[in-house]
Amino acid sequence: MSAPANRLDTTFARLKNEGRIGLFPYLTAGFPDRESCARLLEVMAEAGVDGFELGIPFSDPLADGVTMQRASARALEQGVTLADAFTLVAGLRQKRPDIPVVMMSYVNPLMAYGFDRLCADAARIGVDGFIVPDLSVEEATELRAQAVRRGLYFVYMLAPTSNDSRMKMVGASAGGFVYCVALVGTTGARRDLSPELAPFLQRTRAAVSVPLVVGFGISTPEHVAGLVGQADGAIVSSAIADLIERTPPAQVEEAVGRFVGELRAATTGATAAAR
Repeated sequence: MSAPANRLDTTFARLKNEGRIGLFPYLTAGFPDRESCARLLEVMAEAGVDGFELGIPFSDPLADGVTMQRASARALEQGVTLADAFTLVAGLRQKRPDIPVVMMSYVNPLMAYGFDRLCADAARIGVDGFIVPDLSVEEATELRAQAVRRGLYFVYMLAPTSNDSRMKMVGASAGGFVYCVALVGTTGARRDLSPELAPFLQRTRAAVSVPLVVGFGISTPEHVAGLVGQADGAIVSSAIADLIERTPPAQVEEAVGRFVGELRAATTGATAAAR
């Protein structure tokens, strides 16, 4: 009997048939707190997201801007761990068995947990892959092998500074999708998409056969709509965390659901202004 398809594969096939790109919001596990985080995942699922990137809190998140650094610090202050992130996914799976979840973590927590145990537990609970910003393609061999053994993907990252040789190296072993960093710098909401993004995605598309998902600075429905025809998905992180931070707690779920709904509507290429 063949292994079941990874949820990412199923989702991107569905998106292609629907003629739109995917929306994959990022939320740090345990932010703003454990209970609220679990509820917000369900709120965003109700708003129509196509999958989640769930961040593992870490003390030195080198790829993250100040917003996500604060989110990680706030989760760490509450003692949130990788095991807590697994608990969040397990809870989500009870209601949402088909929605993809990719965990984003720096390598230290994963090494401390143990790659073999990590991938075994992830597959059992219902995680679909890992993104590890500080683990290069040359250094990812062991984790990728453990993941592939259990039907999980190791998601590589490429940036506008990646040369053609690096892109071909990633393209040769990429699975699930490739995370395309939209700008040179750390995460954080931006006003406009970088003018370097379109040529970067064209170069990447020539070297990579799996879907391309864009993150870093994607923060408005207009940004999401602008990716239609260029990429296969969008990751929105800091804009959601900023919204959570500035909204009174009693209003957070409503505000996040509304904002994510606007982002979801833009995945066809239309925005509220255009409609």
